[in-house]
Amino acid sequence: MHIRNKPDFWSGIMFIAIGVAFALGASNYSMGTAARMGPGYFPFWLGTCLALLGAIVALGSCSKKAEEAEVEPFDWKIAFIVIGAVVLCGAALNFLGVYISIFLLVLISSFASHEFSWPVALITAVALVLFVWLAFIKGLGLVFPLWPVFFA
Repeated sequence: MHIRNKPDFWSGIMFIAIGVAFALGASNYSMGTAARMGPGYFPFWLGTCLALLGAIVALGSCSKKAEEAEVEPFDWKIAFIVIGAVVLCGAALNFLGVYISIFLLVLISSFASHEFSWPVALITAVALVLFVWLAFIKGLGLVFPLWPVFFA
């Protein structure tokens, strides 16, 4: 078996590992039935589906139709930018509110892209703020501070 697309192969292996871990972890909870699901039912089947998807991706990377690709070196700068943006958003949420925190999260995370563009980053940030407002504030009725505390 010759691995033609190494990034797909390793992402498939990662999906399999995470899926199996979730399925095994969920087996510690009551499963129930499809009609009366227990707390372990959904995570078990989600993990199983993820592991199956990983197997399909990993096997597809060995196909003769798979595009030849090598794994590029890990870019720590990008990882720090994205993780830092998420940590900043979580830390600033209560002080800056949902709107500004989410806007900053998207804007800062956009700097991790090799094809960064101000117009695209701003449009994406505004779109995600609108989505968060629609889905979580209006749709689910969750209570978050919407604006900075110094505006109140």
